[in-house]
Amino acid sequence: MFEPGTAVEVTDPASLATYGRAFRKVGKSVVLVPLGAGLHAGHIQLIRAARSLLGSVVMVTYTGEDSPEVFAREQVDVVYRGRLDADACVSTPLHHLEDPTAIARGVARILAAAHACHATDVVLGEKDFELLVAVQRAVSALRMEVRLHSVPTVRTADGVAMSLRNADVPEQYREPALALPAALTAGAHVAERGATAVLEAARSVLDAAGVEPAYLELRSLSFGPAPEEGDARLLGAVDLGGVHLTDNVGVPVGIGFTNLPV
Repeated sequence: MFEPGTAVEVTDPASLATYGRAFRKVGKSVVLVPLGAGLHAGHIQLIRAARSLLGSVVMVTYTGEDSPEVFAREQVDVVYRGRLDADACVSTPLHHLEDPTAIARGVARILAAAHACHATDVVLGEKDFELLVAVQRAVSALRMEVRLHSVPTVRTADGVAMSLRNADVPEQYREPALALPAALTAGAHVAERGATAVLEAARSVLDAAGVEPAYLELRSLSFGPAPEEGDARLLGAVDLGGVHLTDNVGVPVGIGFTNLPV
């Protein structure tokens, strides 16, 4: 008999689909948290955000070889462990910053998981903002009845975005890695001065640290050109010690944080 919050593990896509259909049939929302092969604190926040959608069943798709006890501690209902068929993917035309092929694979993986478990909701992190936008476009293009929920980036005590990739940065590059979040924060702090000032402030921090970005761009929330006034996203990436680090922050261009209404 199914018991909620016990991280029931399934490895068969048919069983995953059966659970999803059963929950939908009794009026439950099915909230998907798509994960990869590893876990960190940012992923735990995604699960907690999913649990906050009261009355929902939380499903996690996970490709790791082990079955982490954290899933049960965080009261996940169902864990699918394994890979799902992700061949089909809708085109999501963006002015890409990251590898378009990798973005397409990520979108396909998430859509395949959502389809497999009959998800009503999907929870994703803002850490991979380009992927988040691409998934939203794909969901809209396919007219999927799925709601996307985004969770702010979880950071370490020194401000670096939490990710499995960041943990691979060699020790001698840890200090230069701090320049990326510092640069994005500096740019956001001068948001009221406009887009040019945002980029100049961010670039100056990277220059002072002797770090050359792979890219540093200000985009609209739909990934187009940044607005002259309104919400935007400042995105940057650096390559250090063979590791590609990415990060982003929200920027109220032409408004600034001090002028936002309470």
